[in-house]
Amino acid sequence: MTEVETIIQGAPQPVGRRKLVIRRFLRNRVSVAALFVLLLVFLAAFVLPHFVPYSYTDMDPDLNQKLKPPSSKHWFGTTLSGEDVLAQTLHGLQKSLIIGFCAAFLSAVIATVAGSLAGLLGGWTDRAIMWLVDLLLVIPSFIMIALFAPKTKGNSSLLLLTVLIAFFGWMISARIIRGLSMSLREREFVRAARYMGASTWTVITTHVVPNIASILIIDTTLAVGGAVMAETGLSFLGFGVQPPDISLGSLIGRYSSSALNYPWTFVFSGAFLVTIVLCTNLIGDGLRDAFDPSAKRARAKQRGKRADRKAEA
Repeated sequence: MTEVETIIQGAPQPVGRRKLVIRRFLRNRVSVAALFVLLLVFLAAFVLPHFVPYSYTDMDPDLNQKLKPPSSKHWFGTTLSGEDVLAQTLHGLQKSLIIGFCAAFLSAVIATVAGSLAGLLGGWTDRAIMWLVDLLLVIPSFIMIALFAPKTKGNSSLLLLTVLIAFFGWMISARIIRGLSMSLREREFVRAARYMGASTWTVITTHVVPNIASILIIDTTLAVGGAVMAETGLSFLGFGVQPPDISLGSLIGRYSSSALNYPWTFVFSGAFLVTIVLCTNLIGDGLRDAFDPSAKRARAKQRGKRADRKAEA
C-alpha cells in the first residue's frame, strides 16, 4: 500500500446531505424534545382510546358522576351529561391531528404544483396562476368556509373541512416556490432535461422538487400548526366539525363558558392544542436551522446586535 492510499483511507469520509441534516437537527435539543412530545401526542390520540373503558359518547349511568373532577374512575373528570372527558379529548385530538396534518400536506402539494408550473412555464400560465393566487388572497377565507359549513355534517365533514382549509392556505407558499422555480429553470440541468424532451411534470418531480425539498419540509411543518389553529377556530365558532362528532375546537367552544367553574372540561383540550402548535413550530425551526445553518448564525448575530444596542442605551 502506497503512502497516498494510506492517507486517503485515513481521511474522514464525506457525509451525505441527509445525514448531515439529521445530525444538525439532533443537536437541537429543543426541537428533538418537541418531536418526542409530538410523537407521544400521536400515540395518546390513536393508541390510548383502545384502553379507555368509555367511548366519547358514553354517559356514566351513575347520576352522581356528572361534572366530577378527575378521579381514579374518570382520569380527566366528567361533563354535565356524565361523559368521560378523557375519551372526548382523545377523540377530538384525533380529528384535529388528522385535519391539521392532511390539510398541511394537501396545501403543500397544491403550492408545489402551482408554483412550479408558474415558475417553469412563465407566460400566460404564470399570469393565470398568479391571478388566482391574488384573488384567493383577497377573498376572506373564513366566510367562504362558513358558506360550506352546513354541508360538513356527517361522514364527509373531515374531508370537506380538510380540503377547504388546504384550498385557502397554499397561496403564500406557491409564491415562494414560483420564485425558486424561476431561478431553477435557468440552471444547466433543467435546460438539459427540457432539451432532451422531458415533460414539465418530469422536470418538476425530478429536478425542481428535490432542489426545494428543504423549503417544502419546513413550510409544511410550520403549516401544520396553522391548519390545526384554523380548524380549532372554525369549530369553536360552529363552522367546523359538527355534532355529534367533536374536535379540540368544538370541545373548547362547548366548555369555554364553564372553564372557571369546571376547569377540567376545558383545560385538557386547550393544553393539547397549545402542545401541538408549539411542538410543530419548534420542529419547523429546528428543520430550518438544520437545512440552513447560516440562517441560525444570522439570527444569533442580530440578537447580539440588539443586545449591544440595549447595553449602550
